[in-house]
Amino acid sequence: MSEQLFYPIIETERLKLRPLLRSDSESLLEIFSNPEVMKYWNTAPWTGMQDALDFVNSNNDSMRRQESLVLGVCLKSTGELAGKFMLFSYSKNSRRAEIGFGLGRSFWGKGYINEAGEALIQYGFNKLGLRRIEAEIDPDNHPSAKALKKLGFSQEGLLRQRWEIDGVVSDSALYGRLASDEPPESA
Repeated sequence: MSEQLFYPIIETERLKLRPLLRSDSESLLEIFSNPEVMKYWNTAPWTGMQDALDFVNSNNDSMRRQESLVLGVCLKSTGELAGKFMLFSYSKNSRRAEIGFGLGRSFWGKGYINEAGEALIQYGFNKLGLRRIEAEIDPDNHPSAKALKKLGFSQEGLLRQRWEIDGVVSDSALYGRLASDEPPESA
């Protein structure tokens, strides 16, 4: 598989998904240090620039090893970084990966998750040859559950007491979408 497949630029009507750069670190820190954005993540909010730099560096290393695809979501109109989308836990042999996403608070409710998500899902199915894409979310994260359902995912299970963050134990809802599933109506 070509290394270029893990460094794509994917364009939609309003968005450009592209590999993250060190110069994105300040914007990433602003987004992922917000407790509201990080409420349902399995990590605490970021606390400093080193968190953002470490994120960019570790994900670029992971992309070089062809283990994940982590892309910044930029508005075409302004070039502003709105957040990130990921295909991670990539298994070439099983032809599966997990999807994850996070947007800055000011970008919520504008349809960017659906637009960027469907583009990345299609890239995963059509370019990476994935058969299955999974998502794992906190069952209380109703906005993400709604977004996943709109993207054509089905809830497949509940993983009880899956995470513990700062002493808080939480479950995970498991969602899946197959390449053979009917595309969502909005696609």
